[in-house]
Amino acid sequence: MARGPTPRYPRPVDFPQDFTGLHDLGRLPWFSVVDGALALDPAVGGVIDVHTHLALSWLLPQSVDLRRDTGRTETYLPPERPFGFERYLNQYFTADDRKKMEADLVWGPFRRGGPRHSHTAGNLGREMRDLQVRRSVLLPIDWPLISSNATDWLHAAAAREDMVVFGSVHPFAANLEAKLDAQVALGARGMKFHPAVQLLGPDHPRVLRLARACGARKLPLFFHCGPVGIDGPGAKRRTQVDRYRLAIESCPETTFVLGHTGALQHEQAVELARQYPNVWVELASQGLPVVRTILEQVDPERICFGSDWPFYPQAIGIAKVLVATEGSPVARRQLLHDNAARLLGLAQG
Repeated sequence: MARGPTPRYPRPVDFPQDFTGLHDLGRLPWFSVVDGALALDPAVGGVIDVHTHLALSWLLPQSVDLRRDTGRTETYLPPERPFGFERYLNQYFTADDRKKMEADLVWGPFRRGGPRHSHTAGNLGREMRDLQVRRSVLLPIDWPLISSNATDWLHAAAAREDMVVFGSVHPFAANLEAKLDAQVALGARGMKFHPAVQLLGPDHPRVLRLARACGARKLPLFFHCGPVGIDGPGAKRRTQVDRYRLAIESCPETTFVLGHTGALQHEQAVELARQYPNVWVELASQGLPVVRTILEQVDPERICFGSDWPFYPQAIGIAKVLVATEGSPVARRQLLHDNAARLLGLAQG
């Protein structure tokens, strides 16, 4: 009987796959609970997380002190919520979790309190220290005229060596290139575009203009990519993975990072990464079986780790990569650190 190709990543150990809450990850060999916080074994080495956010604001000025450490982070997937590695991570939300998240994202800027008030650089930095995350990439999302998340986040993280901030310029913004350059002058190292939130498909001519501007400036463009199963009809239409091909083909000089590797359409995103050398993928929210598929089929030098904090704790995504790369230390180092360092122009140490 003919055999298939030898897997890149051996699977010598069966690890736990279902957990009663975040601290239950301590049953895995790389984690422990220290002084009430989940900690990663330093022997794993440093991690770069290319997919994080702070509190988003719109219409009103930012009301959250983005530098503050409040002592506790309210991730949208609560730390006490049971979860597993099998499914896309948002499928472990309860109905109440999802309702609270949606209310906080839409109405949070107009209310006092709520989870978003803990979505700060100070809280993210504390979690990073526990988990050996050397740098996190902050991905703001801005609307035209009524938000300034990119500049707010650039100022909030300006003094921090552990955070890299991307910019966000809405494709319909007047003087798009000038605004992009202003954010670069403040320290932006790339750009973020989110079709569902910014209400434009990735194949819109204004998005192509943004992509060309990024390529001309050697800035990676991070796309939210793919439907996630809890999006509305309009968002689902705008995030269909086949709609990303036009930008990728039209802008070969631009490096695109497909956030979530296409989410629930990972097969199409993997195919784009296999066809186009200017496409990278990142792993946030994917279940372990899909992570394994991505690692087997995509160039291992164009895959990055991301968590989508504060939607989810950073440790869950790290744990999946550790399980998927057990027995492959070189690949583990690439996925958790070295690929992202190369993408961002950071030292490989």
